[in-house]
Amino acid sequence: MIIVNARFLTQKLTGAQRFAIEIAKRLKTMMPGVVFVAPLNVIHHELATQLNVIIIGKHKGVAWEQIDLPLYLKKINKPLLINLCNVAPLFYNNQVITIHDVAFLVNPQWFSKNFVRFYKFLIPQISKKAKLIFTVSEFSKAEIIKYLHVDATKIKVIYNGVSGLLSPIPVKTDYGEYVLTVGSIDKRKNIMNLAQAFGLIKHKGTKLIIVGDSNAIFNNAGNENLKAHQDIIFTGRVNDHELAGLYEEARLFVYPSLYEGFGIPPLEAMAHSCPTIVSDIDSLHEVCGDASIYVNPLNVTDIAKGIDLLFDDAVLRDTLVINGKQNIKRFSWETSARQIVNSITHLITPP
Repeated sequence: MIIVNARFLTQKLTGAQRFAIEIAKRLKTMMPGVVFVAPLNVIHHELATQLNVIIIGKHKGVAWEQIDLPLYLKKINKPLLINLCNVAPLFYNNQVITIHDVAFLVNPQWFSKNFVRFYKFLIPQISKKAKLIFTVSEFSKAEIIKYLHVDATKIKVIYNGVSGLLSPIPVKTDYGEYVLTVGSIDKRKNIMNLAQAFGLIKHKGTKLIIVGDSNAIFNNAGNENLKAHQDIIFTGRVNDHELAGLYEEARLFVYPSLYEGFGIPPLEAMAHSCPTIVSDIDSLHEVCGDASIYVNPLNVTDIAKGIDLLFDDAVLRDTLVINGKQNIKRFSWETSARQIVNSITHLITPP
């Protein structure tokens, strides 16, 4: 038997949850006997039904993961547990884990103190005990080796995929020409520098559309004044069809993140024929290849120049769109899920 920790069904959708959801759907098909278990406070009800989720325990959140889940596993002869969203039970050894990145160690100031304290305590310990660690890029693998001192042979890179093209819902509000960015409103995503760069571009009257919201795990001090800027529009969270519409109608997409384990939004933009500008950092080079132009995320002027360049150069925009269509072929949820299945086969104890 294999159990999947489906606590991600109780959480809002970010990159880690997207990975967990898409992989879970494929595991359900590839491994018919897999069982998904979750706490009682599920918010993704349709997906829970699709996965035939079993609700166990009486706690929620961390307490459920650290108390109810391991107690349940011990009652059913300690099967292999798959964890897809960074954390896992501390006192359970027969498990594989997924660490998306180690930003909490590299830049702890971006996160709340309680979050950093908890992750610094938990992640190193579960990393040592886990039978296998999945991560989402070669960059993150190198970071895990560097900061957590894990043997490289224990780490398997499983890329994120690109979800199938969704039917876009046309943008309801007439934004006119706009630049799009997508991500949680936190310091890692570097929205402040993007906003300052936006004030320097030549194309006045253009809007900056920011899709995403804040998260309690992040230290968001300093972002409060952004909402007062008349050319910056915060949409909050949107559904996938609305997001597809925003990608397709955007002049270009900018992703000035300071640190990423992977970075799904640029690939989503490419899937919807939107040219992309991303940060000149190792993980985004790995993911975006020759399908983006790269800017220094710490240099406001460089970001502004990149936006103006892509606005003015139709040939470059077309080239990036073509390259983007080729680039996304490297990333498939089916392939990634199959890699996970193949990686854990030797760990499964016969019934």
